[in-house]
Amino acid sequence: MGILRKLGATLTAAAFVGVGALSASTTAEAAPQVATSAQKSTTAPAPVGLPPKAAAATKATSNSKLIAKYRIDRRCITKGRVLCINKKTRKLVYMVNGKPVQVLDVRFGSSRTPTRNGVFRVYRKSKNHVSSLYHTKMPYAMFFSGGQAVHYSSDFKARGYNGASHGCANVRDKKKIAWIFARVKVGDRVVVYSK
Repeated sequence: MGILRKLGATLTAAAFVGVGALSASTTAEAAPQVATSAQKSTTAPAPVGLPPKAAAATKATSNSKLIAKYRIDRRCITKGRVLCINKKTRKLVYMVNGKPVQVLDVRFGSSRTPTRNGVFRVYRKSKNHVSSLYHTKMPYAMFFSGGQAVHYSSDFKARGYNGASHGCANVRDKKKIAWIFARVKVGDRVVVYSK
């Protein structure tokens, strides 16, 4: 019973301190707004203490820096989800509504089996795909042009950029590609370019 009293007293004290700190230091203008459930999944909270316009400017500046850093093609900056793949920087940037969300290392096809440039759509997804032509595993495959797909490659993880694909965009990080695979839908845009 003594433990329960101590726990109750601790919770009461914590609640009192929390309420006192909130009412003493926070105004209605500076308090962060509660996001709706749709906003929680797609947007990051604004920095606390900044007025909304300043917070939006800060986010826009950081997005601009990322777009410049990864040389993101203007065709990737659009509404919806885009797999933005730059063969020159060897990066795949997962974009949502024109904002970079995730960045992954990628490698491409050899000179004999090049990865095609252009604007495509994901037309098929296969979580545990095995190539019928090369008999190799292609986990988290998202097909965008013929047999070419974005997918995880254990060979890339093992050999790095010393290897090459047969035209696919190989991804090094299995956790990140699994995360993206769960969010990409058939019909989402894929932009492959060298810039």
